Amino acid sequence: MSTAERQAGSDGDQVGVLVSRASRQISELVREEMQLARSEMTQKGKRFGKGGGLFGAAGLVGILAAQALVVTCIAALALALPVWAAALIVTAVLAAVAGVAALAGKKQIARAGAPAPEQTIDSVKADLAEVKEKAHR
Repeated sequence: MSTAERQAGSDGDQVGVLVSRASRQISELVREEMQLARSEMTQKGKRFGKGGGLFGAAGLVGILAAQALVVTCIAALALALPVWAAALIVTAVLAAVAGVAALAGKKQIARAGAPAPEQTIDSVKADLAEVKEKAHR
């Protein structure tokens, strides 16, 4: 076997090692990116769940406030001032609770952001840019 043949074989071995290493690194990178996406989506899902639950609570308390308002109107027409005044106070408290729950739900939804794994997308774009840059060298 000539020196040129040995060198060609050696270069082929080096290329094989490089391809193997690149394949392993790409596989590891994809696995890590998927883990990041899963983690990010879990966090966002929890926030959307909390926000949705708080909006649900706001709706329920809002319905109770409407019912109390109806009772207040009935009491105001049927009885003297103290009864409807008490019912009006209950209505105001329920409406305030609904307002607080709605604001808390809105805050949770706003904190969750867009339902996409933004950090993962940015990370993958950066990885692709780096791979392209190194491929052109």
